[in-house]
Amino acid sequence: MNTRKLVNFFFKTLLIGGLAGLITSFFVKAEDYAAILNPMNWMELLGLLIFFIGLGLVFSVVSQTGFFAYLFINRFGLGLFRSFWPTVQVLLIAFVLFDLIYFPYQATKGEVAIYWYILMALAILAYGWIVATIKAKETNKQAFIPALFLMVVITTVEWVPGLRTEGTDYAWLMIIPLLACNTYQLLVLHRINPSKSQKQDVSKTTTKKKKE
Repeated sequence: MNTRKLVNFFFKTLLIGGLAGLITSFFVKAEDYAAILNPMNWMELLGLLIFFIGLGLVFSVVSQTGFFAYLFINRFGLGLFRSFWPTVQVLLIAFVLFDLIYFPYQATKGEVAIYWYILMALAILAYGWIVATIKAKETNKQAFIPALFLMVVITTVEWVPGLRTEGTDYAWLMIIPLLACNTYQLLVLHRINPSKSQKQDVSKTTTKKKKE
């Protein structure tokens, strides 16, 4: 991957994070917008839009930091565990999903029903499963578990500050940009930085077309 592609990749991810943060705020902070719109206050509205876009940009940077950490962890895991690395990843996914249910439930001391946390964990798993399936179809079957690991484990680790805030508003404002940015990075990386096997496939296809 050359510098131009890397910079383009960075800024597109930033843009997605900013837009995701802004769009999410329309639903999560609807009462704040309603207060400004009635009566209309353009300066406060502009300030609110800039604030939520900026928040999305911050979460985008968090996502990108986690993504490049994931690339390092994946290489390190392959070198350390070798053929057992997929199994280790599956165990870590299960462990993180359990933590995503158990610890938030314990923090609320039973005030929030546990099935809400189960649904939250299942929703992240289901979304990650869909994204990982797409990744595997576009690359190879071996990419499924690492992709699921990113979408579940890395995203959850990135989301920890949002989970620690009081209420659910900022948890939502954080998780949506994180998922959007991680999805984009995961599904676009192999297009801008193809593997050797993908390059060979493209070369073979080009050669066949020339012969025809």
